[in-house]
Amino acid sequence: MLSLKKSGVIRRTFRTYRHLKRYRQILSIFIKYGFEDLLEILNIDQYLELGLKILTRKSPQKVDSFSRSERVRMAIEELGPTFIKLGQVLSTRQDLVPEDLIKELVKLQDEVPPFEYSQVVETIENELGSHPDELFLFFEDVPIASASIGQVHKAQLLDGREVAIKVQRPAIKELMETDIEIMLHLSELMERHIEEVAIHKPMEIIEEFSRTLFREIDYQIEASNNERMTRLFTGDTTMYIPKVYRDMSTKRVLTMEFIDGIKISEIGRLEMAGLDRKLITKRGADIVLKQVFNHGFFHADPHPGNIFVLPNNVICLLDFGMVCTVNREMREDFVDLLDSLIHLDDEKTTKMLLKLTIWEEKPDMDRLNKDVAEFIGQHLYKSIKDIDFESAITQLLEMGLNHRLRTKPDIFLMLKAFSTIESVTLMLDPDFDMLTHCVPFFERVKLSRFMPQRLAGEVFKFSGETYNFLKYFPAEVLEVTRLFKNNQLSLNLELPALETVMLSVDRISNRIVFAIIIAALIIGSAIIVFAKTPPVVFGISVIGLAGFCFAAALGFWVIISMLKKHKL
Repeated sequence: MLSLKKSGVIRRTFRTYRHLKRYRQILSIFIKYGFEDLLEILNIDQYLELGLKILTRKSPQKVDSFSRSERVRMAIEELGPTFIKLGQVLSTRQDLVPEDLIKELVKLQDEVPPFEYSQVVETIENELGSHPDELFLFFEDVPIASASIGQVHKAQLLDGREVAIKVQRPAIKELMETDIEIMLHLSELMERHIEEVAIHKPMEIIEEFSRTLFREIDYQIEASNNERMTRLFTGDTTMYIPKVYRDMSTKRVLTMEFIDGIKISEIGRLEMAGLDRKLITKRGADIVLKQVFNHGFFHADPHPGNIFVLPNNVICLLDFGMVCTVNREMREDFVDLLDSLIHLDDEKTTKMLLKLTIWEEKPDMDRLNKDVAEFIGQHLYKSIKDIDFESAITQLLEMGLNHRLRTKPDIFLMLKAFSTIESVTLMLDPDFDMLTHCVPFFERVKLSRFMPQRLAGEVFKFSGETYNFLKYFPAEVLEVTRLFKNNQLSLNLELPALETVMLSVDRISNRIVFAIIIAALIIGSAIIVFAKTPPVVFGISVIGLAGFCFAAALGFWVIISMLKKHKL
């Protein structure tokens, strides 16, 4: 897997030279859709001068009739699967992306033309060791679904069981590794040059996206997620998860039980099959709430294409490539936030908002309290069933952003799951009240803190930690004292801004060196001209004249470089 350890801009820039062809392709698409201004702001010339010199700057296509948000979406679609995945992730981040751009990003489709059947055969032979004709009674060469990472084929095992085979696209991992490395470089430049973007920590966003993406393209991880969810819901007759055939699965091939159900969005087919839409709605909401609040392990991408309905109103979940795990403390904090909103407690809401977000310096508490109180007054002084949950959460996140509060990724995935399932339930049953349905789950989470076994466990944990502290603390104090006495204790300081300062010093020192070299050339050339060192033309030494010309060229280049960066 691609290493995500942070390094300096220069080091990351050198890594991007390995992918210069792809980098030029990405920059060409930016230019094609009219984003030359972004490239200038990022000062890419400073890091990839060769890349831009050989970049063919054709006249951009006529994009004036499209809005900037539309052009962003069109560029992402042309950039390929990695950027499409990123766009889909950002379409759920109301705290990062303006509303007009979100409306465009939600249009991104993860459906692409299928790849050749010969490549499917090659992948299966490499991964499973045999031709599909030897492994299956039949294997449909036309896929039943095709996405950016892989495609799905229907097949039948030798014992007659029907299966769905997910086969990964050839070289998709290598392409995504290249794109992620370029994204990291671009995000690093954004942090350095665009103040409005820097507060969102784009490098951290790309690193988190990368971790999620590389887990998603490892089908063995998806198989493990599938089996874990199956164990958690053992005995629950309202939910079904297809079986994974481990002996026929690898990192690039996943063999699962074939599900012949009805997509939850196909309302007409549900009614024709005589299924109960209200019961399906209730069960779907219960499944999501159980995943989040009972188990802390939930499907992080429950869109309608991943939810099927089986006979007897049984819900079937597919595609566990994207899941999220949240610990008990975070679940309880999340419940406390929602509970404080429902009970119109602005002080507690402010407290929980600070606890569930990331911030570098504490915001103005008076102003934050006032904004939270205004938010509650605007959205929550009404009956629970009339609250627009998605709109309220979006505005709450925007308010937090105004105070430089960044939402934790896990919290966002929970909000995304709730928002998605709410939209699905409203599609099935417009009268369904999602928030009211959540309240009993909130109450159980709050009461669980006072369960005897929970309290006993915390007492034992505290006792053990106290015992270890009393046991080891005196010895550690003596050790620190000994190190002080022997002058063996050193203090390491980390200065986040030091790298920027060092780069500035490097640039200044480089200019000083160039100035010294130019001065030396001028002086040396003057001496040579004065001494009339041969060869001489028209009484002027050719070597001296060449020295003057070279010094003038260097000086001109330094001045142009400084003017381009607006730092004369």
